[in-house]
Amino acid sequence: MSNWHEPILFTFALITFVMGLSSIIMSLFPQPAGTNPLQTKIEYGFFGASGLVLFIVFVYALCTA
Repeated sequence: MSNWHEPILFTFALITFVMGLSSIIMSLFPQPAGTNPLQTKIEYGFFGASGLVLFIVFVYALCTA
């Protein structure tokens, strides 16, 4: 029970990877009518990049723990 932080970090890493990758994929799809397509693509790209950066931080925390 002394390694309780590793499964939690792994879960956070997995969640941020999936959300980051899905946001980047969503930015490639056509946007619905009535929305600003450039703004939506930039927002999805930003959330995707920040999710992947958080994934790297969690993987680094797992490797050093």
